[in-house]
Amino acid sequence: MGSLTHLDEHGHPKMVNVGFKSPTDREAIACGWIILPDKVYDTITEGSIPKGDVLKVAELAGIMAAKRTWEMIPLCHNIRLDHVEVKCELDEKRRGIKVTSKVLAREVTGVEMEALTAVTVALLTIYDMCKGIDKGMYFNDVHLIEKSGGKSGHYLSEDAKGAESD
Repeated sequence: MGSLTHLDEHGHPKMVNVGFKSPTDREAIACGWIILPDKVYDTITEGSIPKGDVLKVAELAGIMAAKRTWEMIPLCHNIRLDHVEVKCELDEKRRGIKVTSKVLAREVTGVEMEALTAVTVALLTIYDMCKGIDKGMYFNDVHLIEKSGGKSGHYLSEDAKGAESD
């Protein structure tokens, strides 16, 4: 494991200097789940949530959040994103919603935080829109699936590796 790049030699926080780096293609994919009580799941599938289309609003919230990650995470850089995609998919077997994000940029630093932020804010949006029905929802398994580009190269999560071998 490498050193902590966001701390100086005295343990004070610092923003990493990326000014000398050349832009490269960066990609990150993240996902997470919200598990729903039956009443919430059924109301979403019926399309009768009073606040509107939960899945579409959550997707939009995730896209907006990715674009503003640098404002929420103290040491993230303000970067230009080329593409952000957020998808919310109902899963009847798990009685939940899987949220997946994909972020692309030609930049000097990675986009993992933007992908993870998109998923997290989309999940929070689902909770917010449905909490009036039942507050018994919970999040799980928010994680980075894959990333490419930059000095650290390609990363593929263990669950994604297992899916490839199926």
